[in-house]
Amino acid sequence: MSIIVENITKTYGNQRALDAISFTINSGEIVGFLGPNGAGKSTMMKIITSYIIQTEGVVHVNGHNVAEKPMLVKQSVGYLPEHNPLYLDMYVKEYIQFSASVHNITKNRIDEVIEQVGLTLEAHKKIGQLSKGYRQRVGLAVALLHDPEVLVLDEPTTGLDPNQLVEIRSLIKEIGKTKTVLFSTHIMQEVEAVCDRVIIIDKGKIVIDKKLNELKSDKEQIIEVEFDLRVEEQLLQQLPKLLKAINIHDNIWQLTFSTSKDMRPAIFDFAHDNGLKLLQSQLKNEDLESLFRSLTK
Repeated sequence: MSIIVENITKTYGNQRALDAISFTINSGEIVGFLGPNGAGKSTMMKIITSYIIQTEGVVHVNGHNVAEKPMLVKQSVGYLPEHNPLYLDMYVKEYIQFSASVHNITKNRIDEVIEQVGLTLEAHKKIGQLSKGYRQRVGLAVALLHDPEVLVLDEPTTGLDPNQLVEIRSLIKEIGKTKTVLFSTHIMQEVEAVCDRVIIIDKGKIVIDKKLNELKSDKEQIIEVEFDLRVEEQLLQQLPKLLKAINIHDNIWQLTFSTSKDMRPAIFDFAHDNGLKLLQSQLKNEDLESLFRSLTK
């Protein structure tokens, strides 16, 4: 395991930011850490990276206790905080060299990371001249300099334009081929495009922790339909793979099928064969965004 979080609680005075949270992240996973503002995401990330200490519980990162061996944790973790701290008057390569001196990084490694994050053409510009997307690349370069096993990214794409979003997503996905990545975001499409797994936190508690393919490949399909005439539930049982039928109102039914295959053509054929007209049919399965909203109301 790269990250093991066991019963972590963090309080600030009377406020409980995290409430007995537990999860593990395996080596090589890319995990999206989601939650509304104030849910406790940044607090959890700061604990994992040894920037703050938990009130209760234990966290191990790459086998090191974050409270007892913070320097060993920091040596094996790359961290890009939400507000990326940069010296805007320094040149890109100058700043990366300055950061590299902390870890005694070689010149070859500096050049390698600059190329990896796509900063070769910007290396001799001042950081203050860069767009937000390229500044994020500088932060990523610094986080990657010491070749950490784990990368923790807190809102790495905030404020980026659509083109920059695509570029940073691709970069994170490429990095995730060789490293464990935990990153927080408010952008659901980002999670769907990049992550293997999603953890959603609300009011300091985990409300869901699932592989993304488990969320996407629901074995059930829910379709809401409206017929022009009243239909008895017994007649609906003719529909293939029907698990249950719930009468919502008058001639409107919510039909649940035991398949991910689109069953709307089968419903159309059913209506035709039974002298009915299908006034509407709508898929009701939750996507990640609607699931997030329903879990964090």
